[in-house]
Amino acid sequence: MSSVVLVSAGYDHTIKFWEATSGICYRTLQFPDSQVNKLEITADKTQVAAAGNSQIRIYDVNSNDPQPINSFEGHNGNVTALGFQKDTKWMYSGGEDGTVRIWDLRAPGCQRSYESRAAVNSVQLHPNQGELISGDQTGHIRVWDLTASACSCELVPEIGTPVRSLTAALDGTMIVAANNNGTCYVWRMMRGGAHSTHFEPLHKLRAHPTYILKCLISPDSQQLATTSADKTIKLWNLETFTLDRTLLGHAKWVWDCVFSVDAAYLVTASSDHMARLWDLSTGETIRTYTGHSKALVCCALNDSAIDGKDMDM
Repeated sequence: MSSVVLVSAGYDHTIKFWEATSGICYRTLQFPDSQVNKLEITADKTQVAAAGNSQIRIYDVNSNDPQPINSFEGHNGNVTALGFQKDTKWMYSGGEDGTVRIWDLRAPGCQRSYESRAAVNSVQLHPNQGELISGDQTGHIRVWDLTASACSCELVPEIGTPVRSLTAALDGTMIVAANNNGTCYVWRMMRGGAHSTHFEPLHKLRAHPTYILKCLISPDSQQLATTSADKTIKLWNLETFTLDRTLLGHAKWVWDCVFSVDAAYLVTASSDHMARLWDLSTGETIRTYTGHSKALVCCALNDSAIDGKDMDM
């Protein structure tokens, strides 16, 4: 089994698998029907899901078979958000059709669909595994209680300003929403009743002068990464909400990022056709991944060890 799984995809209709340390592409999959909007790797590193225009496909990480092992249809239009429940029993997605959906990976079809009434840009699974949090094009953030199968909470940080990206701290203490004005809203997540989460405003961060395309809290909950249409990636200290570092090197919009499990490295994907691996202690690019022929809009990394130890990049 591969110790590090690193994949990237975008508008050239391919998914590329990379050796993280050497930068060599060792496998390319065709995604014929559309661009790839999102990638997600299962916790056990055996499968990777790719979301495109209306469909989600799942591929075997350790096989050379170019065909997907599973396909999920149901969304109308682009699938913009994707993730797995921690034991990979089910998958969740969000799309331009205004729905948040749940898919049982052991059964065909969509098990549940929630109506957001506007194009969904981001969906996060609460660390408690019992709630989904979605952000949409009209600026609404909604908490979907999976037990009650209903919306349990709704927030609108800036009316009419699209929420582009959501990220929840793994310890369940904090959630951040990034919007098209370059602002991040930070809330403390407070527990209500059995499964109800409430948001307590913590901070408003003016992070970039233009669109934030992705925000991501590090696995140790110490830092927030923001990627932007201004071509930069910024790293913020989550205790002081001050800027730790700006990563410079991409020539176009930076669409996606993912931390290594020890939060020492960051992988980013950009419209400049490139993915980069950054050493966060120095802010330097230590590897570039080149080979895509069009804009890269998503990347995924799983470098966690099955036995609980971090591996060396």
